[in-house]
Amino acid sequence: MSLHEECGVFGIFNAELEHNAVQETYLALYALQHRGQVSCGIAVRNGKQVNCITGMGTVPNVFNSEKLSSLIAEGNGNVAIGHVRYSTHGEEDEINNQPMVMSYARGSISVANNGCLVNTAQLRNRLQNEGAVFQTNSNAELIVHCIARHRLQTENIETAIAETMKEIEGAYSLVIMSPKKLVAVRDPKGFRPLCLGKLGNSYVVASESCAIQSIGAEFIRDIEPGEILVINKDSIYSNKTHCGQKSSLCIFEHVYTARPDSIIDGASVHRARLNAGKFLAQEYPVEADVVIGSPDSGLDAAIGYATESKIPYGIGLIKNRYIGRTFIQTTQRQRERSVQIKLNPLGKEIEGKRVVLVDDSIVRGTTCAKLINRLRAAGAKEVHMRIASPPFINPCYFGTDISSKDKLIACRLDIEGIRKFIGADTLGFLSLESMHKVAENSNVSFCDACFTGDYPIDVTGPNYIDKFDQRIKK
Repeated sequence: MSLHEECGVFGIFNAELEHNAVQETYLALYALQHRGQVSCGIAVRNGKQVNCITGMGTVPNVFNSEKLSSLIAEGNGNVAIGHVRYSTHGEEDEINNQPMVMSYARGSISVANNGCLVNTAQLRNRLQNEGAVFQTNSNAELIVHCIARHRLQTENIETAIAETMKEIEGAYSLVIMSPKKLVAVRDPKGFRPLCLGKLGNSYVVASESCAIQSIGAEFIRDIEPGEILVINKDSIYSNKTHCGQKSSLCIFEHVYTARPDSIIDGASVHRARLNAGKFLAQEYPVEADVVIGSPDSGLDAAIGYATESKIPYGIGLIKNRYIGRTFIQTTQRQRERSVQIKLNPLGKEIEGKRVVLVDDSIVRGTTCAKLINRLRAAGAKEVHMRIASPPFINPCYFGTDISSKDKLIACRLDIEGIRKFIGADTLGFLSLESMHKVAENSNVSFCDACFTGDYPIDVTGPNYIDKFDQRIKK
């Protein structure tokens, strides 16, 4: 797997200062670390003052005890928001770290965003022509500019956000900290997940339910696509002006991005991956001695395949838990070396055996080929590759970034060509029909454009950005 993936966001409205808002945010970001390991940050409001620390690296690397202490020096904090970020090639610039804290005529706005807009260039050019000055190339800053301008003409921030949502197009899940409110916003298509929880008398919002549960909070519900959820000291209420469109949750949340212990829009990620493996076994049976998964996102699907096929499940690859997901590396050579360090075959489990290797997807194919070679070198008699998603043949404009369509192996080769390239004895991809059945009890529809090219938002019109000429950034 060599996909870039989405960011993670979290927010807490600390009712009656009953919790240490910084500490809770820090722990929640730990639970969301899988969504981004390039940078992270926390912003906290103590009365009228906002303190913010961001840095390049993972949560424990950025937030040592000294930095955490400096954030909470003024008290427990009324409101706090946090962010973990991934980065694509050329985007590892500290200036783009989030949360972003910006001042304007009505006070300050702090924002953390997960997603990508498709009309960034159009909006940015318009605002610059009107006199706006940008310090970053981040969508988050662009969104704040729009909100601030509308806030000067509206009675509250939620109305300003609703007006902003008429202008921005694409994927975004936002947590916004204003002087008196914590606001959570999900785009009308619901591309990215966002949910609500309660910790004592305090409310929290997060990209995934696993972050809410990890801090001991109670999961309440998913925030609806298009919903603007507002939390203040007196109440919690919603603006649903933009609700009601056909939803398009990114299907890769269930395939790869989300943690298996999360529940997204009513569906268990763990169960979805088990189902993907089950359907794979039905569609592509094979005689074999052991089923193994590629850690971590391929493990659940491997268990599903083994259960359905009645082939024993085994642990054939050992993961180095101290190296992050390989999407962090910005060159193919770095990714390949990271995979070599990260995954090591367990020879006794696979020596002399016919192995079914299950992974979530194939993007470029090169790292997959190296992994199969290593399994053979460790003694595997046969390697049968099973992929828990359809072939990836289209770019994503909403956050799951690929640098060039030319690097998508399924755009260059047919299934047999891919099989030969990666060196597998057989190869099977999950069908699109089965892909849409894996998320049991989901109450939303899915975006599958990476497999079909059927984009839920027009990316060929006047707002279109050629992502291969101009990188879309967070």
